[in-house]
Amino acid sequence: MALTVEVKNAEGKKVGSVDLPTEIFDVQTNIPLIHQVVTAQLAAARQGTQKAKNRGETSGSGKKPFKQKGTGRARQGSIRAPLQRGGGAAHAVRPRTYFQRTPKKMIAAALRGVLSDRQRNDRIHVLDSIATTASTKSAIAAVRQFSDRKNLLVVVSRTEDLAWRSLRNADDMHLLVPDQLNAYDILKSDDVVFSEAAIKDFLKAPSKGKSTTSVARESEVSA
Repeated sequence: MALTVEVKNAEGKKVGSVDLPTEIFDVQTNIPLIHQVVTAQLAAARQGTQKAKNRGETSGSGKKPFKQKGTGRARQGSIRAPLQRGGGAAHAVRPRTYFQRTPKKMIAAALRGVLSDRQRNDRIHVLDSIATTASTKSAIAAVRQFSDRKNLLVVVSRTEDLAWRSLRNADDMHLLVPDQLNAYDILKSDDVVFSEAAIKDFLKAPSKGKSTTSVARESEVSA
């Protein structure tokens, strides 16, 4: 069994339809799983290069800044102590990795869950061709016929150069290719608009959620 979504042209007329397999676009949405996958993705995007100097790395003498007694002030042993101006940090942050292990099956399940959520709310659309000429105005008008919501995710094929050039500078649209689809970008977008070529490329991948790139690599290895 498959779901059906209409394919429209730039003028808004129906020119066909695409069957969306239920094992990808009509599965149960596991919110805790999606949260874990998105959190791991955002964590992996962090550079982890922050660093502060501790008292052993700051410049300065090891001599006592003033005598131990008789000044009325708290005793200090070094101008590099954390309490001194220009001293080292008490618990200095260090470079670290924020990587969280996320199995591929979890990533694929999260992607299917968010796609199913968007499909159940009629927020997945298919356009036969986003751009026939390199025109940002016409491309935006063609995509915007489906929704006036703020953020749109536009999925185009790698071969659709005119679509890339037309929409790459649109502030309220995010462009991806089918093998880059991920749960986070779908969640932060109100609607998802596929080109007809892009949805076909995406559906070529197995229902387990492998990307078209990984499928191509596996076929090369087996050959």
